[in-house]
Amino acid sequence: MNTVDATHIAADVAQRYIQLWNEADPARRLELLEAGWTQDARYIDPIMQAQGREGISSLVAAVQARFPGFRFNLLGKPDAHGEHLRFSWTLGPEASQDLIQGTDFVQLADGRLHSVTGFLDKVPAAA
Repeated sequence: MNTVDATHIAADVAQRYIQLWNEADPARRLELLEAGWTQDARYIDPIMQAQGREGISSLVAAVQARFPGFRFNLLGKPDAHGEHLRFSWTLGPEASQDLIQGTDFVQLADGRLHSVTGFLDKVPAAA
């Protein structure tokens, strides 16, 4: 995979990842997971973890319930090296300054998300 391809793939995967976190409809969220994540995918960050598509969907729903009206957005440019990606994101109220920032490291399997390890870079004390 050349650098141009890797950059394009990283941007596409990161956009679909953010789309998943912003999707409020559980059926649509599961469709996104089935299309872009392996069946045994896992997610972990310092606060929570989940395994499998349904587990990850439930985790996303819990974050949405904890932060109603907040939206995820990409921060900066995603980067890739082989089957590994990294990208940063923000989370905050729509049309307002972000309150939370993080960086996620992704491992792909056959072009689908297999493993996500998240780091929280900026979290206010009240969150």
